[in-house]
Amino acid sequence: MTQNYFELFALEAKFNIELQTLETNFRKIQAEVHPDRFVTAPAPEKIKFMHLATLANEAYQTLKHPATRAKYLLELQGISAISETNTAMPTDFLMQQMEWREVLENGIAEKEVDTLENLIQEIKVEVKSLQLQLIELFDVKKDFTSATDVTRKLIFMAKVSEDIKHAIERLD
Repeated sequence: MTQNYFELFALEAKFNIELQTLETNFRKIQAEVHPDRFVTAPAPEKIKFMHLATLANEAYQTLKHPATRAKYLLELQGISAISETNTAMPTDFLMQQMEWREVLENGIAEKEVDTLENLIQEIKVEVKSLQLQLIELFDVKKDFTSATDVTRKLIFMAKVSEDIKHAIERLD
């Protein structure tokens, strides 16, 4: 039986989780299923615990990051946040994305790390706002339709943020 990621870490299935509890419970599972503990165990038992360690790693990485946590919460409801049939985004959001991408490209071309760092700060403010909306939509209202739209924005913004971080690393 495959339990969901929240159950694995003894967490309530909601957006606003206690990250310290997630971390503590992850470390506890990792210690329990560490391969060194099963060196002399029969092969089936080794495989079972290796699978559990892999599952714990995947679950931890998913729940640790707000965008993937939101996407996973939607998947638990049978909703795919990103699918070919669900690609519409508000025009103002798409325009903002294009502006950020343009600033990113110009920052890279001009080797302006300060510009990129300012951009990442601007996006962090927007991300924080989306996360607050998701707490309300997932945990309070259980409005998964609206949460899907906000999650899609958060996924896009997480991608742009990663691209900016990589650009800064390359320029430093």
